[in-house]
Amino acid sequence: MDTYNLLQHYWWFLISLLGGLLVFLLFVQGGQSLLFTLGKTEIQQKMMLNSTGRKWEFTFTTLVTFGGAFFASFPLFYSTSFGGAYWVWILILLCFVIQAVSYEYQAKKGNLLGKKTYRIFLWINGVLGSILLGTAVGTFFSGAEFIVNKGQITELAMPVISVWANPWHGLEAVLVVWNVILGLAVFFLARVLALLYFINNIEDADLIPRCRKRLIPEAALFLLFFLTFFVHLLLADGFAVNPDTGEVFMQPYKYFSNLMQMPVVLIVLLIGVCGVLFGIAKSILSSGWKAGIWFAGTGTVLTVMSLLLCAGWNNTAYYPSVADLQSSLTIGNSCSSLFTLKTMSYVSVFIPFVLAYIFYAWRSLDLRKIDSKEMEKSDQVY
Repeated sequence: MDTYNLLQHYWWFLISLLGGLLVFLLFVQGGQSLLFTLGKTEIQQKMMLNSTGRKWEFTFTTLVTFGGAFFASFPLFYSTSFGGAYWVWILILLCFVIQAVSYEYQAKKGNLLGKKTYRIFLWINGVLGSILLGTAVGTFFSGAEFIVNKGQITELAMPVISVWANPWHGLEAVLVVWNVILGLAVFFLARVLALLYFINNIEDADLIPRCRKRLIPEAALFLLFFLTFFVHLLLADGFAVNPDTGEVFMQPYKYFSNLMQMPVVLIVLLIGVCGVLFGIAKSILSSGWKAGIWFAGTGTVLTVMSLLLCAGWNNTAYYPSVADLQSSLTIGNSCSSLFTLKTMSYVSVFIPFVLAYIFYAWRSLDLRKIDSKEMEKSDQVY
């Protein structure tokens, strides 16, 4: 494997890792979607809001980093998806904007819209934010309707490489049932992770048993949608790439073949799934165990990362075009130059230090468990 090819695979690995971290951090959205379901009193809702509110910046920052990494390493995807399917991305960003505003103003006296309205905004972000993100990721496997013509860059009137093939500009993704199923799987996974995080982060004799009880239906729904999508993915035709000619063609059982031909990715996927199941099962069965979020969270990162690696590695089109098969994007035809990838690879050595800082900041915020006394006495609450 030459240096350029190696760097392309390296940067798709980083993109996949960021995607896994982003899905894990969606527990913030999951917690917001449970606000009116679990929080029976004002104090309980405040505890839930402060549990997730002290972490929402991590989710937003990871989302921005995910998009920035795509822009730097695979700019053609960035221009095609963000520039073509813009209605989906606008809705996702709008969800995160109202989240930031709501956390800032919902607890302030005399706010314009009232506390209840801002909390409804948080609920909307919790539901739509996670479902839309999952639906958007589903297009990595089901495809999107765009056409790429690199020769168009020389046209003075309209130097646009990628053109969307319909007027819906990404909204058509919700009409593909498998995209929606993945979106619902992400939604219920976010709720499961939120429940596990509340169990770990909040001290309340009434709320925590309710969280453990709620885990059962939420986990069942997550497994239903995830396994439905996963089995479909293994049996579906995939978008393969001829490594010699670059031609994209449909290959039966492509994603299943990818897992068989990349045993390390398969092992990581199985470890991730086992981690998620263990974290959920032990949290349900053991009333005093609080570490489920770390097993399920780590498992989530590994599982999502493996699925994204399966979408891009092993001569696979990671962003297929159903309007023009040969317009499909691969890590080879959509990446930055060798110089750019190499330069960014030097910068990426700082990633472990950034992760270490995040771990430190996270631990500092969680040294003291959230309880009702803090909500009643402290002024520094959401």
